Amino acid sequence: VLINPFISAWKNEAYDQLEGQVASAKISMARLSSPSLYYVLSGNDFSLDLNNPKDPKIICVGNNPQKQQVYGAVLSLYVSRMIKLVNQKNMQKSSLIFDEFPTIYFNNIDSLIATARSNKVATTLAVQDYSQLKKDYGKEQAEVILNIIGNIIAGQVTGDTAKQLSERFGKIIQQRQSVSVNSTDTSVSKSTQLDFAVPASKISTLSSGEFVGMVADEPTNKIDLKVLHNEIINDHD
Repeated sequence: VLINPFISAWKNEAYDQLEGQVASAKISMARLSSPSLYYVLSGNDFSLDLNNPKDPKIICVGNNPQKQQVYGAVLSLYVSRMIKLVNQKNMQKSSLIFDEFPTIYFNNIDSLIATARSNKVATTLAVQDYSQLKKDYGKEQAEVILNIIGNIIAGQVTGDTAKQLSERFGKIIQQRQSVSVNSTDTSVSKSTQLDFAVPASKISTLSSGEFVGMVADEPTNKIDLKVLHNEIINDHD
């Protein structure tokens, strides 16, 4: 279907039109011209079925910030093909980790997260901020991705991201105490109030190594404390 306009112009000997079509295609594809890409995309050193029980493998691909648009297209191609091979029955359990996820475009990532769990595929998305995801994937798609995930771990973020996370973690009953002092005596009153478990102000002021989050459980292994606020102790001894 994509090649048909070129074939039609060639058969009808509309060479001027054909030359214009080819020039347009060349301009669009010129940014993919790279010796590094030629090398990587040639040959068949390995297959993308990383969770094949007979030949399991680790596949690592990286982007280049200086050529993000060039490599992003190729990485999206690899990822799209890989997902179709990985998300199948009777395969070995596997993990797909996307660091700096907004730097590539992967259509229907929500379908992967929703359906791949039944095929023992765990998907991890690392994003700097929710606003970055909205900018690159659109507001509607970003909301679907955020709402469909079961486990979420976040470091220090501000603004709308912190507010959304706070609302997601929910509210708990917290005790409040007030002290009133006058000339004759001092009175202490205690009350309970429903308030956010992790306020947005707390999320926006987390220190390095601190993180908050929520984990999902299953019927056979229920977790009483799903919401967490922890700190990584970087002590190798």
